[in-house]
Amino acid sequence: MKKECDLLVHHAQLMSCANMGVKYGLIENGAVACDAGKIIWIGNSDQCHAFKPKQSIDANGKVLTPALIDCHTHLVFAGSRANEFAMRLAGASYQEIAQAGGGILSTVQATRIASLDALVESACQRLAHLKSQGVLTVEIKSGYGLNVESELKMLKAAKVAGEKMKMTVKTTLLAAHAIPPEYQDNRAAYVSLICQEIIPHVAKNKLADAVDAFCEGIGFTYPETKQIFDAAARWGLPVKLHADQLSDLSGAGLVAEYGGLSADHVEYTSVNSIKKMAQSDTVATLLPYAYYALQETQKPPIDAFRKHGVNMAIATDCNPGTAPTTNLLQCLHMGCTQFGLTVEEALLGVTLNAAKALGIDGDKGSIEIGKDAELILWDTSEIADLVYWQGETPKNTILLAQ
Repeated sequence: MKKECDLLVHHAQLMSCANMGVKYGLIENGAVACDAGKIIWIGNSDQCHAFKPKQSIDANGKVLTPALIDCHTHLVFAGSRANEFAMRLAGASYQEIAQAGGGILSTVQATRIASLDALVESACQRLAHLKSQGVLTVEIKSGYGLNVESELKMLKAAKVAGEKMKMTVKTTLLAAHAIPPEYQDNRAAYVSLICQEIIPHVAKNKLADAVDAFCEGIGFTYPETKQIFDAAARWGLPVKLHADQLSDLSGAGLVAEYGGLSADHVEYTSVNSIKKMAQSDTVATLLPYAYYALQETQKPPIDAFRKHGVNMAIATDCNPGTAPTTNLLQCLHMGCTQFGLTVEEALLGVTLNAAKALGIDGDKGSIEIGKDAELILWDTSEIADLVYWQGETPKNTILLAQ
């Protein structure tokens, strides 16, 4: 007797992102059966006659992947910073723009006065473009509010936008993004506000899935970051970190010591910190568009990550100042051309490793039995096309078993 299921996809170039003894975890002429929102079987198409699906799709040799994941974004914000692009072209550095009142604080001013509805509407537009690229899970950070009310508003906007777009949104509290204007002369008071008021409120109301900070010379110091991580630990929230983007402050090693999910940017990360990341299974999230937009020259230590077995993810870093993009497929291309990743490393960076960077690899990021039935069928038989083509990228079809 045939087993009923909601969805059966067969005759696919099935990129499972599992069983990594095989490149891409590839199953040629692969098939997958899904039911009640979960994957229930994977195998060769010659064996799929055992199922009686409500919907059957012949992939005709096209590539089938897990839904993509953008694991680092700041896509809830208001206002524009296009003028900073011109300033950078004229020679101003990221630090100089920030010190002149631009950068993060200019977005803070616009975001604080924006309504919740306005933030949701603009976020949905950005999510829509990501979704058109096969992305169904997105991490969204706060960090443009920098006070209790506005940080909470941003996190709520992210959740509402995810619900409206029928996408999974993982929210991250990034109140430690910059020192707000009203605390410029009292940094300690703002760190206390984060630790004693914002983190507890967010945790009690389940508004964030993790806590992040910007550990940098123009951001938060190593000791301040430790205070914030200690508060997150007290409230049971995992941590991640903007680490070693502009200098080596040992941020990646610090987040690893706290068992953190990911260290992000990591251009200046030392071998000592990389060893700590390997021990704690902390993911290195690469943000090639920000590297490109800032015209940086210090590349992340890719060979050292490989040598020590640190998983690497790739994300857009979508934000209004240093990564004005919602093009995750372009970021895959840039990860290969700028940082020297292989096609396989790039694709794992937006599937399984991106899921690990969000702590959701038990449910997403690969085509495995028991995981969420979120599949993308690409209009190509060549896996490399997902990374290779720019502009007219392969069209895709989102397949969901509800």
